Formats: sequence, structure tokens, C-alpha cells
Amino acid sequence: MSLIVRIEKDIGAFHLRVNFESENGVHGLLGASGCGKSMTLRCIAGVVKPDRGHIEVNGRVLFDSETGVDLPPQQRRVGLLFQNYALFPNMTVEQNLRAALRGQKSADEAGEIAAMLRRFELTGLERHRPSQLSGGQQQRVALARILLTKPEILLLDEPLSALDSYLRWQTELELADLLDSFTGPTLLVTHSREEVHRLCRTVTVLDHGRGEGSVPVSMLFSAPETLSACLLTGCKNYSRAERLSENRIRAVDWGAELSCRNAAFDPAYVAIRAHHLERADAPGENVISCGVLRVVDDVFSFIVMAATPGGDSGASRLRLELPKEDCPQLKIGDAIYLRLPPDRLMLLKER
Repeated sequence: MSLIVRIEKDIGAFHLRVNFESENGVHGLLGASGCGKSMTLRCIAGVVKPDRGHIEVNGRVLFDSETGVDLPPQQRRVGLLFQNYALFPNMTVEQNLRAALRGQKSADEAGEIAAMLRRFELTGLERHRPSQLSGGQQQRVALARILLTKPEILLLDEPLSALDSYLRWQTELELADLLDSFTGPTLLVTHSREEVHRLCRTVTVLDHGRGEGSVPVSMLFSAPETLSACLLTGCKNYSRAERLSENRIRAVDWGAELSCRNAAFDPAYVAIRAHHLERADAPGENVISCGVLRVVDDVFSFIVMAATPGGDSGASRLRLELPKEDCPQLKIGDAIYLRLPPDRLMLLKER
């Protein structure tokens, strides 16, 4: 079972252009707020009509601008979970579930609802209204209602963002179990790299309305292609780059020349994760002489902000994370040598 999305939508100055494919399993749409993630889901569900393009689920065309196909939402067999769950506030849990079966032929409506109540551990809450439920319970009702429609694909619009932190972890575990048992493709919209890492198999990064292709989640974190993808995975250290030779670059903002892995393109940026920086005892290959700007006491480590030969602000700084036992002696103004291992440097395209 597969999903193909190739669409464009113009909304004033904002231009959405998305092109990706996904097979069974959970596919993430990762991006900052306002990048077009939710709009993409609404186009797939039929709530919003794209200006151009093609949407296909399991070989069934939902939308095609060239042939004029544009199935209404109720014919798409798409289950869309809104960020606020969109439960009917004046209906009980049972009534909300029963609403999903309207217009459908069901030989055992009561049995199907009872089965969903058991599956989502909602038995005993049948007569509660949404305002009487916790955030996690509301989400389970919304998911149960969606599954009663027997969708071919699930679209989840930031399903965990409305939950308090103490509920989020348990709800995420429950969501993971549900997604493991769902046989069709799932699209998960999020701006959380942690959710993508834990829940998704593949991912598409959206940047200012543009999303091209899909990559395995492991590749996104180990070898992101663009600066925006790198930053979305949590990397804090990056510099403009100029290629000097096949395996050597100049990190412009860091004021250093570095050896690196061979790249098939001229990188626009170079980046390295904070936990991949290494302390060195003396100058050497890929070692930068830095000055300690700030030491921040975090929960399990110290975060050190260091000035490089390129400067002491913006992208010129490097962020280093050290175990607490390795860091107490450091103070503002101290000199420190930092090694950037060549195999840890990430060479990046502009976009």
C-alpha cells in the first residue's frame, strides 16, 4: 500500500510545493510552524483543493488536476486527526463514535462501537462528554472514531502537541502501538525531531512550503542534505563553507580549514553536532583554538559556548556538550582546543 503526493498550492505570497512517496508505515512531515505541513494534510484529505498536481492512495487517484479528478472527502477513505481532535462537544463518547458510522452499512453497529471502546480503553466513559475527558482520552476517542470509518490512510496533525508533558509520553506509547497495528500508510505532521525519530520510518522535510522526496529517518539524522534539514534535527553548529579540494573545505564562519569526507557537490555549509566535538590537548589537524564564552549548567551535562577564530557571535560560535565530570574546571575566558573529526562533519546544500 502506498501514497503518492505531488501538489502545488498558492496562497498569496506562500507557495506550497510538495513531492514525495510513502509506503506502509509511518512517514513524517517535519518542519517549522508555517511551512505547509498541515496544509499538505488538508489537500490529501480533500478539505483544501490544490491548484495543480496528483494525489494517489494504493493506486486509487484522489486528485489529478490534468484529468479533473477531485474526490470529495467522504469518498477518499482518509482518516484525518486534527490537532484539537475535533470531537463534538455536545455529544457523549458513544455518540461521537456513532457519528462515524452515519451513512455506512453496518450489520452490528453496537458491536463495532463496543469493540472500539475496549480497544482504546474507553469502556466506562461512554456517557462522558469531551470536556470531562483528559487530553489523552480525547485523543483515543478521536482515533477510535476515525478507525470506525475504515480508512486506507491515517493523517495525524501534531497529535501530541496539545498534551501536557506528563501525558505526552504515555500517549505517544499508545499511539505507537496503534500505528504498528494499522495496515495502511500513515502521515505524521510534527515539528518535533524526537517524535520523528521514535515514531517514523521515513520522513520528508518541509522548508518554507517546499518538500522534496523522502529519506529514511536514520539518514536524516546521520547525513542530512540541506541546512534546514540539519537544523530541524537539532544541530546547533554550522558555518558557511567553501570547497578547497576533494576532501578539504574552509569553514568561513569558524575561520578554519578542515579535512572532510569526499562530497559529490560543492557544499554551501558545514555542520557538526555538539556531542561530536572533541577536546584536544594541543593544535593539530582539524583542531580549532577557541575561547570559552559561557558555561551553562544543564541537567546531565555542561553546555560550553566557545568563540572560534572566526568570531564570538552567531554562527561563528561553537556549542560543546560535556559530561559534568569533565567540565568543572572550565571558566569564561579559558582557552580550549576543539577537534572536529572529519567523519563527523556534515556537508550541506543550500536547499
